[in-house]
Amino acid sequence: MVDADPRIDAAHAMPMAELVDRLQIAGLVRTSGELVGPCPSCGGKDRFGINLQKQIFNCRVCGAKGDQIALVQLALGMDFPAALEWLVGPRQELTPAQLAEQRRKREAAERRRHEAEEKARARTIRAARKIWFSTQPAEGTQVREYLTLRGITRERLPVLPPSIRFDPEARYMIPVSGTRDEWQTLHVGPAMVAAVVDPSGRVTAVHRTWLDLSQPKGKVILPDPHKDGELLPAKKVLGSKKGGAIRLASDRDARIMVMGEGLETTFSALVAHPYLEPASYWCGVDLGNMAGRRKLGPGLKYAGIPDMDDDRAWVPPESVRRLVFIQDGDSDPRLTRAKLEAGLRRAMMRRPGLSAAIAYPGEGKDLNDILMGDDHG
Repeated sequence: MVDADPRIDAAHAMPMAELVDRLQIAGLVRTSGELVGPCPSCGGKDRFGINLQKQIFNCRVCGAKGDQIALVQLALGMDFPAALEWLVGPRQELTPAQLAEQRRKREAAERRRHEAEEKARARTIRAARKIWFSTQPAEGTQVREYLTLRGITRERLPVLPPSIRFDPEARYMIPVSGTRDEWQTLHVGPAMVAAVVDPSGRVTAVHRTWLDLSQPKGKVILPDPHKDGELLPAKKVLGSKKGGAIRLASDRDARIMVMGEGLETTFSALVAHPYLEPASYWCGVDLGNMAGRRKLGPGLKYAGIPDMDDDRAWVPPESVRRLVFIQDGDSDPRLTRAKLEAGLRRAMMRRPGLSAAIAYPGEGKDLNDILMGDDHG
C-alpha cells in the first residue's frame, strides 16, 4: 500500500481566506460565514461561495467544488500535482514516525471540525425554533393577501396549512462587513414564516419571506448595502434544512408525493392537485436539499448521479410509492434537471419500488407563473 502524499494534509491546513488572498481572487464578499462572489472559472455575480468553516468551495452554475487544492486548480488552471506543489512545495520523504504524527494531527483536526459543525448546527436550530414558536397563525394576516397576489386564493386554498405562520416584525439581518459573527439589522417588517421539519417532524429551520404588498409580487425589495444596484433576496432560511421539508399538505393515505423547490411553486401544485387520489405536497426549500450531494468529476456535471454516502440527504417517507419533483424553468435547465435526477435516483435506491418523475412547466417559467397567468386571462 502506498502512503498518501503527506503534503495533502499541509494543503488542507491552509485557511481558505488566506488562500483567496494568495490567489488574488477578486470580488468576494464575506456573508454569513462564507465568501461569495463571481466564480474564477465561469464568472457571474454571486454564484460562487467558499464555506470558511468547512473549508470548501462550490459554484452553483459550473459545478466546480472542492478543497484548497481544487481551488488552486480552478483559479490557475493547473492539474492536481502542479496545484499541490504550488501550495506547499515539492514532496519530501518523511519517516514512519512523522507520517504517524501527521495522521494523528489530521484525525484530531477532523474531530474538531466535526464538533464545531455540530455545535453551530445546534445553535442555529435553537435560534430557528425560537423564531418559529414566537410567530402567530397566518390566517387573517398579510400572508393570506400575499398568497392571493400569487394566485393562491382563498377559493383555491380555504385553509392555510399549520406549517405556515406570520411574524409582523421579522428582523432581516446581514453580517457586519469585515467582522466574524457580528450582525446588523437591515430591515424589520412582516414576514411569512414556514417551518422546515426533519423526518421525525421536529422543526429544525425556518424559511422566511419578507412581505411588501405594494409590490407586484408582494415581496419586499431590499437594496444590497455592499453592492450598488443589486438587491438582496426577500427570502432567507435559518437553521438546518438538510434532509427536511416544509410540509404544506400531508395526507396519511397518500402514496403520491409532489415536491417543489419554492413555496409558491409547491402551493401552486397543491391547489391544482391533478390527481384522482390523495397526494402530499412538500416544499424542498432548495435544489441542493432536494438533490443531496452528487458525484462530480470529468463528464459528470449533468449526469445526475447521487453520492450515496450522503446520509443526511432528503428522502421521502417509506409510505410514498410515487415521487414527483417540479422543475422550475428560470434557471439553467440542464444543471437543474441533473440535480433533480440525482435526488430522484437516491430516493429510488433508498426506497425500493418507488417510481419517480419530473414535472417541467417549460423554460423561463415556473408553476406559479402558469397559475398567475390563469388568473389574468
